[in-house]
Amino acid sequence: MNTRERFLATMAFQPVDRIPLWDFGYWDQTLPAWKSQGAPLQDPIPAPKSPEEAAFSPQGFSYPWSLSLLPGEVSLDPCSQTHLPLDPGILRVPLNSFISPPFAYRVVEERGDIILVQDPRGHIRMDKKDGASISNIVRPLVSNREDWERVKAERLALSLDGRLPPNWPQLRDALKGRDRPLAIGGTSAMFGFYHTTRYLLGPEQLLYSVYDSPDLVRDIMGHLADLYVFLFDKILTEISVDLAFATEDIGFKSGPFISPAMFREFVLPCYRKVMAMLREHGVTILIVDSDGNNWALIPLFLEGGVTGMAPMEVAADMDVVKIRDAFPQLQIVGGIDKRCLAAGREQIDQELEYKLGILGQGGYIPTVDHTVPPDVPWEHYVYYRQRVEALATTR
Repeated sequence: MNTRERFLATMAFQPVDRIPLWDFGYWDQTLPAWKSQGAPLQDPIPAPKSPEEAAFSPQGFSYPWSLSLLPGEVSLDPCSQTHLPLDPGILRVPLNSFISPPFAYRVVEERGDIILVQDPRGHIRMDKKDGASISNIVRPLVSNREDWERVKAERLALSLDGRLPPNWPQLRDALKGRDRPLAIGGTSAMFGFYHTTRYLLGPEQLLYSVYDSPDLVRDIMGHLADLYVFLFDKILTEISVDLAFATEDIGFKSGPFISPAMFREFVLPCYRKVMAMLREHGVTILIVDSDGNNWALIPLFLEGGVTGMAPMEVAADMDVVKIRDAFPQLQIVGGIDKRCLAAGREQIDQELEYKLGILGQGGYIPTVDHTVPPDVPWEHYVYYRQRVEALATTR
């Protein structure tokens, strides 16, 4: 079986010779740390700096759905260039489904080790210069209805103009002969509803707005759904895909940022609309990437047509064995506690023996439960990947 066949059979809960051997990714600081420990890693491909670059080029080295653009290319995951058992990752339709045209990147202010920038999505964000922390939006692109109407008309129009690379016809034809899965959506394409609205309004303003300006939130998410339906429908008339991949990051350690009732009001109708169109084109797999504790939202995601979730963070109580028992039809990616990788071989063995016991049920691809931090030694990571391969071929 090739990687595409393994993925599709695994997601269909059908027998496979083995599961796809993927991992979720690495912190920026992890790979240099591993190289200093003797890891035979090539330098990673720099991550794109704009939504346009991310849509038109590989997303970087972090994820298995990171997106090489041509069948036959080696994985962008530098660990797959080594002796480690890792398969080439998922391919992606190079579509920008968010801000188009992107804003010009510019530095607004520097404060010691802090930098304020306007990024290509238009908001002002605060970063650490060394990239060691998550970006913080300090001035969102949309602050009121007037801002939204302008952005909707100027940057989120229902049009394919400028959203595909000039060589799309050649890429499209090459992708038709693929031996790896092909996805539409993806993190860099900004397919999602809570997550994408958070980029427009800012995280705090979004949480206030579901109470203070519900019509605005409903209009933003509804327009995003219309945009995805328009764009994806156009693409899927030209090429078939194997899955859709959305990003939400709607969970915190103890639960979701919004209640199930709010999800049902704002988000659920959007997933229903997009999934109805995807099914018309034969797309039956829709995986959502959401950090944190999403237990309360899994039934609603399923109701909206979502079929799988990642990365199942263990620190947020997303135990994949318990989740499989509660939701036997849910496709699962992730769930291996990255903290065990730092702890050592005994903890790795215990974690894998427990989690990989559900492999025989199908519908599960084990990866770390988010990107691997630099406190994981290279020798521990090598041992972990070797053990996953051994267990994946015997269960």
